[in-house]
Amino acid sequence: MEITYRLDQLEEVAQQIIENADYKVLLFKGEVGAGKTTLIQTLAKAVGVTERVSSPTFSLVNGYACDGGMLYHFDFYRIKEQEEALDLGFDEYLDTGKWICIEWAENISKYLPERYHTIVIEQNGESQRNLSIH
Repeated sequence: MEITYRLDQLEEVAQQIIENADYKVLLFKGEVGAGKTTLIQTLAKAVGVTERVSSPTFSLVNGYACDGGMLYHFDFYRIKEQEEALDLGFDEYLDTGKWICIEWAENISKYLPERYHTIVIEQNGESQRNLSIH
């Protein structure tokens, strides 16, 4: 699926992702500042998260209660060794069947599950983005 959207259309884009997702593990790719965290925040709201969602850049993972139980947001930007993901129990999170949003998943590629969606975000001007979902 390919979507071109303006930032004021994020809620619609998040809903489309949720409705078309075959898997609850979502990998987000894009340059720094492309809007990965902002889209994850909007997705979290769409699945019923009511608290403020922030990037887990230093903690590596944040968990949020939602309508489907939980949403886990990982950010592996600062990870130095892939094994650090196992130290925080990443493999156990994957077994929960809950929503899992991962930024910088390429830094833990050998621990990714077999099934997931990759969401690629590219800036297209200051307030427009191109998004592809695989």
